[in-house]
Amino acid sequence: MNPGLLEIKAALQISKPAREIFEAIADPSTMSNYFIAKGSGRLEEGKQIMWKFPEFEPEFPIQVKKIEAGRLISFTWDTDNLLVEITLSPRNNGSTVVTVTEKARENNEAGIKWLKSNTEGWANFLACLKAFLEYGINLRKGAFDFMNDKA
Repeated sequence: MNPGLLEIKAALQISKPAREIFEAIADPSTMSNYFIAKGSGRLEEGKQIMWKFPEFEPEFPIQVKKIEAGRLISFTWDTDNLLVEITLSPRNNGSTVVTVTEKARENNEAGIKWLKSNTEGWANFLACLKAFLEYGINLRKGAFDFMNDKA
């Protein structure tokens, strides 16, 4: 890793098989139960889709780069086309470690602000994914209403 660049990395173990977790991320109708308000399409290699988050007005373009069913989802997003890689690593006990990396920004004040914000976002994504898949709970519902004065 280049010391002049910042990279996000967050990981969480989920007690579900990799193929089920993959589908929960790739399918917007499932993802809307725990992370996004809506998605314009399934994550498929080479496809551009839009994600709408409940707490933000604009939609975010997602350009899917690489898909390996049950193993990897790679896409770029944001105005700077930042690369996000979600890897699924099956464990012997039937669970899966889900790792999200996002790269990269310059190691400066703006980069540190991005690192803080998006690290929180990806940690939230992983917690919401786990809560939904293991317990059927939507942790995100109402959690960020304070950001747009809905509460």
